[in-house]
Amino acid sequence: MHLVLGVISIISVWRRGDWRNWKKYHTTMMYFALGNLLYNFLTANYFLWRLNPDLMPNHSMTEMLYTFVIFPATSLLFLCNYPEQTNKKMLHYFKWILIYIAVEWFFSTNSRILYQHGWNLMWSAIFDVTMFPMLRLHHKRPLLAYVISAIFCVFWVWKFEVPVDMPIEKRAG
Repeated sequence: MHLVLGVISIISVWRRGDWRNWKKYHTTMMYFALGNLLYNFLTANYFLWRLNPDLMPNHSMTEMLYTFVIFPATSLLFLCNYPEQTNKKMLHYFKWILIYIAVEWFFSTNSRILYQHGWNLMWSAIFDVTMFPMLRLHHKRPLLAYVISAIFCVFWVWKFEVPVDMPIEKRAG
């Protein structure tokens, strides 16, 4: 299912994305990828959610698909189709948040995503409600987006008690 989502993402970018002008969205595409890499680094031994591979050989390869294909595609599609009319902006956010929640709900009901340590679909929905505005903010004001993202990161680590320090016996030296 993850690979199928990757293929759908590529086809969607090809059909509905401004892929010819991908450089315009490149930094935000990398911002999204960086966020996923940071999540995987910080939670390497304490995943809040874990993707259960299907056609991919393992969790790491599945995460690479999301990091380097699905999330950049999402960024490009979200930003290049962002409406200028004020009354359509909220609908645009709602559409993308709903897509992400629906896909995750489907994956969770089919054991393609597994939740741990108190994380669940509700927390993912809350995250999505902040993630899409952060993508737009990063596109317009990247430095401010990085500062706010750091604050969000500290909140999530604190809220879910993610252990980010290494035990003394595992430290090099």
